[in-house]
Amino acid sequence: MSFFGSMTTAITGIRAQSSALGYISDNIANSQTTGFKRTDASFYDIVTASSPNFHQPGAVVAKPSYTNAVQGSVDASQVSTNMAINGEGFFIVSQRVATVDSKPVFQQVPYYTRRGDFAMDKNGFLVNGGGYYLQGLPIDPMTNNPTGDTPQVIQINNQFLAARQSTTINYTANLPNFPMTAQAAMMANASGSELLQTAAEAASPTPPFANDPTAIPPTATDGFVQAANEQAFLDRSVAGGAITVYDGQGNPVNVQLRWVKVNNTAGDGTGAAGDVWQAFYKSDDSATGTAAKWTNIGQSYAFNASGQLNPPVDSTTISALTVNGVNLGNITLHHGPGNMTQFADTNGTVAVNRIDQDGYASGQLVSVAVAANGRITGTYTNGKTIDLFQVSLAKFNNPNALQKMNGTAFAATQDSGAPIIGGTGEIIAQAVEASNVDLADEFSKLIIAQQAYTAGTRIITTSDQLIQETLNMKR
Repeated sequence: MSFFGSMTTAITGIRAQSSALGYISDNIANSQTTGFKRTDASFYDIVTASSPNFHQPGAVVAKPSYTNAVQGSVDASQVSTNMAINGEGFFIVSQRVATVDSKPVFQQVPYYTRRGDFAMDKNGFLVNGGGYYLQGLPIDPMTNNPTGDTPQVIQINNQFLAARQSTTINYTANLPNFPMTAQAAMMANASGSELLQTAAEAASPTPPFANDPTAIPPTATDGFVQAANEQAFLDRSVAGGAITVYDGQGNPVNVQLRWVKVNNTAGDGTGAAGDVWQAFYKSDDSATGTAAKWTNIGQSYAFNASGQLNPPVDSTTISALTVNGVNLGNITLHHGPGNMTQFADTNGTVAVNRIDQDGYASGQLVSVAVAANGRITGTYTNGKTIDLFQVSLAKFNNPNALQKMNGTAFAATQDSGAPIIGGTGEIIAQAVEASNVDLADEFSKLIIAQQAYTAGTRIITTSDQLIQETLNMKR
């Protein structure tokens, strides 16, 4: 071994520690950079010659060790379009390379980032603090499912949300089971729900109903309550709730429901097998005389002794539902399995558990936010919140081999592998991922690098002194 070999080895050590100091400097400088991933120093030796009886010093090299897969802390944010990834995956983003006619032109090669401080710019694009534009899949407003499988740059426009005509009313309820005596049941309206006529009413020259409202449509002359008989109908029915639905132009239409028991088992109201109910909706507020004011929806609901429908009625279609002259077309009254019941109710009222519908009026965009399921949503002046885009995530088999780019972004490399769309990480709304740099740890590494660097210089100084001593031997 020569003194010059010692100096050469020490110089490589100094160079390696210089690289480590550079990594530490970069990490500390970016300790507050959103989504930043630190770079650690990984040292490995180069052996020139080594055997059981002989070893010649070689060299040392510092290589960067990337921590792209190491997550930083997730911090809450007040910005509704900020988001963080908890777990595996990267946001797919695009870089703007030019502007044509005031519109950005994007590079075709996608990039990837964990920096989720996205905000909407003047053109409706979601861009983060590094200048990268978020990609995702558009949502079909009819099916509420993503369309296609190729992410595109997300752009949210300020156009009006078109009105959607109602097609379905979701309705679940419990119809009251009246515990009446046989004598009470024979009274015309003792229960307040019995639409059937008593024997006295049937024998009367002026029965309470001029037609048969309980006839299932489309019977030509029956299946509705005439305006002149409305009070008798109200006395024998119970309110079933009301809901606002919308026509094709987004005009609101109020639909009121009432229930009547058209078959009371043995006339005693005990709730045994055979109780049958029907529902009516108010079809014309201004009807008079023999015109239809309440219309039968066209479905009978028969309950058994356990208060369950037999046969089941999961849904029914109200044909050409028309209110005050507005024809809403066929509306599906959806209950779901087992959601219509007849249990005892001391109040004698219909307990509506759910009543909503799928239509809405037109509206203007008010705000944009990120939902918990990773979807970009828009809230409109009509009160609707609509899913607009599904944020796409990508994962890599070797994320630490991604190439670092400006703005806390990464590019795919041959070593990282191709991106796999569908990262398993969870998108957290109104949050950002902080840098994964630990300042305390970086200061510890700084001290170690400083000591190693200083020791390397001492080797060079010592070797130089020994060389001088060797040269002085001739004097």
